Amino acid sequence: MKKIITLTMILLFGTLTVQAQKSMDAFEVQVDGLGCPFCAYGLEKKFKEFKGIKKVAIDIETGDFSFLYPSEKALQMDAVIAQVEKAGYTPNDAKITRANGIIETSSGNTTVLSKESVVVSQQLFAAGQCGMCEARIEATALALPGVTTAVWNKENQQLKVSYDKSQTTIDGIQKEIAMAGHDTKAHQATSEAYKNLPACCHYERLEQ
Repeated sequence: MKKIITLTMILLFGTLTVQAQKSMDAFEVQVDGLGCPFCAYGLEKKFKEFKGIKKVAIDIETGDFSFLYPSEKALQMDAVIAQVEKAGYTPNDAKITRANGIIETSSGNTTVLSKESVVVSQQLFAAGQCGMCEARIEATALALPGVTTAVWNKENQQLKVSYDKSQTTIDGIQKEIAMAGHDTKAHQATSEAYKNLPACCHYERLEQ
């Protein structure tokens, strides 16, 4: 009988342990500014301050950063974004998938459409060359009120945007993208904005 009870307790303890291990929240953040392995190491080291962090993964080319964290600690979006900034990098879109299935997102898009909205789609040239460029260009466009979608194609460097004509213009979108460091046909980035891009994002500039 004692052996049966002992075995039952071991199995119960093992089940509880597995459940505890599975009770993790999944975090995904697109980080701007990771130009080299040393940058990735600096970001990971900063997040090691969160005790209990697991399965840290960083893709330098795209800037995708992900990790798991114990759900009982209820790590909040604001704290994650602040930690990225403390490490010296710029957080773009972020997503948390809680252990209970709830999904939380952080996005700069503030567009609100009305019955009077007239949404149109256009393509424009935006210079870039890597996954981080893609994330930055799309995030810059989506942060503008009026823009509903933004998809950049690395192969032809074309950005397809949909936007409400009453809230923004194609010229305004190009101007913001240039301010973020990426040349467009209508507006070119300043030398300072271009130099501030990570090394992997230094595309061939348009003739001025």
